[in-house]
Amino acid sequence: MSATVYGILLATIVYDIQRFNKFNLSWIDFPMLVWCICPLFSSVSNGLGVYDGISESLSQTVAYGGPYFLGRVYLNNLASLRKLAIGMFLGGLIYVPLCLYEVRFSPQLHRIVYGYHGNPQFSQTIRYGGFRPTVFMQHGLSVGMWMMAATLIGIWFWKTGVIKEVYGIHIRWLVGILLVTFALTKSTGAYGLLLMGIVFMFLAWQFRTSIAFLLLICAMVFYLQQNVSASSQLTERIVTTLSPVVPAERMQSLEYRFDNETILKAKAREKIIFGWGGWGRNRVFDYNSRGELIDTSTTDSLWIITFGKNGIVGLIALFSSILIPVLSFCLLCFPAITWSNYKVAPAAVLTVVVTLYMLDCLLNNQPNPIFTLATGGISGLVVEQTSLKR
Repeated sequence: MSATVYGILLATIVYDIQRFNKFNLSWIDFPMLVWCICPLFSSVSNGLGVYDGISESLSQTVAYGGPYFLGRVYLNNLASLRKLAIGMFLGGLIYVPLCLYEVRFSPQLHRIVYGYHGNPQFSQTIRYGGFRPTVFMQHGLSVGMWMMAATLIGIWFWKTGVIKEVYGIHIRWLVGILLVTFALTKSTGAYGLLLMGIVFMFLAWQFRTSIAFLLLICAMVFYLQQNVSASSQLTERIVTTLSPVVPAERMQSLEYRFDNETILKAKAREKIIFGWGGWGRNRVFDYNSRGELIDTSTTDSLWIITFGKNGIVGLIALFSSILIPVLSFCLLCFPAITWSNYKVAPAAVLTVVVTLYMLDCLLNNQPNPIFTLATGGISGLVVEQTSLKR
């Protein structure tokens, strides 16, 4: 990721340096700015020193700020976001044969090309009596999220007529291929995300409303608020509600995550403002039977990692950096009645995709800079549109 971001920034400096002059810091960029510099305050407040804080902030800036900035300056209009959406759709198609290969022969492509497995826990690639593809990503969950995004974009392209064929192949066949391949990724959570995305887009198409989509964002904020609160029993109620309808194996996985988050939340509240900083200080340790100090916690979700490392300031900044541009797109610029317009449709579906990605981050931590890049583009579009209305 660092090589990619630095490489593109260097290319921009060499070939398109005037692009930087087009960037004007706006109110919508404030959450991302806070998210990038927050590790500095986390380190200093824990006595880890300014140098450690600068190093941590630089890493966070490269992972999130770099893609966001590139999206801001290059993808800040409907035409550019259309190109990004088409690129993601084509990227999903490129992954089809790679996924099918690994479904059949197990995740081996990363080992064949790079000499080692991308996911060292090979047992996690076995699911439902077969293999879950990893290809060149860090986990099968990442592939599931990526293929979900490409499939949802393809379905919306087909419905709105943004593109009708690729190299002479009608888009309905390509969407069908993507859908079958996506089903073979064996990512249960991604199945649910795709279904939700289809419902949101259908409601926008049929009833010209984004109310269900906006309610999801409110539910995400409520979930975070309740989890930060020490007295909440939200996760217990979720487990009780889902147990009758979710397979037992999946429920065990969910309960395990919630159990770990319970102890991690208690640790995070001890440093609730800026968190514990880096070096695993946010994790929970205990002595084993031999008197050895061991890590007894498992951090699965991005939200709990953020809360533990960067506190409530980092948590608010991270989710605001995604959700504020999404809300601004829906409420200030392009209401659902415009989403079926072929010019607006690509940006609209990207808005839904990045929101579903953040929903996934409530349970998983599978970084992918393409979603941050899209958020930067959406933010740039909102800034351009609001300035025109003035």
